[in-house]
Amino acid sequence: MKVNFAKYQALGNSFLVVESSQARNRAAWGKFARAICNHATGVGADGLLVISSQRGADCRADVYNSDGGWAEKSGNGIRIVALHFHRKKRTKKTFAIAMGGALNQVTLVKKIAGGYQIRAEIGVPDFSAKAVPVKTRQPHLINQKLKIGRELVVATCLSVGNPHCVVPVDSFDFDWQAMGSQIEHAPIFPNRTNVEFVRVISRNKILVAEWERGAGATGSSGTGAAASVAALVMLGRIDRKCEVQFETGTLLVGWRTEDNVIELSGPVTVVATGEFETR
Repeated sequence: MKVNFAKYQALGNSFLVVESSQARNRAAWGKFARAICNHATGVGADGLLVISSQRGADCRADVYNSDGGWAEKSGNGIRIVALHFHRKKRTKKTFAIAMGGALNQVTLVKKIAGGYQIRAEIGVPDFSAKAVPVKTRQPHLINQKLKIGRELVVATCLSVGNPHCVVPVDSFDFDWQAMGSQIEHAPIFPNRTNVEFVRVISRNKILVAEWERGAGATGSSGTGAAASVAALVMLGRIDRKCEVQFETGTLLVGWRTEDNVIELSGPVTVVATGEFETR
């Protein structure tokens, strides 16, 4: 069977988009995600976005990592969905997209080569240990030492619709990918976690190295940028409006004071469209 797809990227974080009326069968879509995201035998991507209809929204989007695992939310993914819909309905530039049980407002701000600069609401960050979740007797883990293997890592854990562990660092002169994998799979995180290693440059600029749950090292992460800013604001180290620089480019994050919603803005471009032959 042939499945139509479109491939997009947001600062090197790539997703394949497919449309279906059957988005809720996670086992089947997880298997499909592993096949189509495979760089050797499939199209190749960090994840899969399955778009379906939902009452009260322009669409519903389910996120699957390249390992087939369902992901609650993706900041880059939700912006990619907006561009995908705009290409179908070119008169529309503002969308309400359901993802991870929440309705998110997404706006195409400015046209760029191959795509758009797109702003999305990510939601309100939740620092409770239960929301992440983290196995601990403490109500939250903010600037706390975590035992990871034989090492102690100072981290802040939170949810922005999906789990994150933010680790401030002075430099990236260590094997952060190996450490990211260890933290992702640490027993303290029953659902595993995304990991951000963050270096503060100024009150309005941070550098982030991203390790994504189920995908590994990725060029960038929208929710990772949001979580990094929220965590560093809680630690008093940066302001609520911040430039988040990844190896592949920059995302702009604003944590609004009036309602505590995080906004994320950055580029999204089209890579390719085609058909994938399922086996």
